Amino acid sequence: MEFTVAEVPEKGRFEARDESGAPAGVLTYQLTGPIVVYTHTEVDPAFERQGVGSALVRFAMDDARAKGRTVVPMCPFVSEWLDKHKEYESLVARNTRRVK
Repeated sequence: MEFTVAEVPEKGRFEARDESGAPAGVLTYQLTGPIVVYTHTEVDPAFERQGVGSALVRFAMDDARAKGRTVVPMCPFVSEWLDKHKEYESLVARNTRRVK
């Protein structure tokens, strides 16, 4: 199954939807100037283990790169995902990497 991810800035989040448009998950963030803090990732139980969380984080990280932002991964899922995707390491604020 494929998922579409879009930013919803007025809600401070990215939303993933399935092919029929049903909501599949969200990644929330807080933005302060060039710093974006990814605070929480939530996937609808019906879509767990189908790549929704990864799609959300990849989209969010590509968005941060395109906008020249520094990422603070407060969300444990985002932090763990980044540990496996070193190609985004240059975007991450290292001194706050493991905030819980």
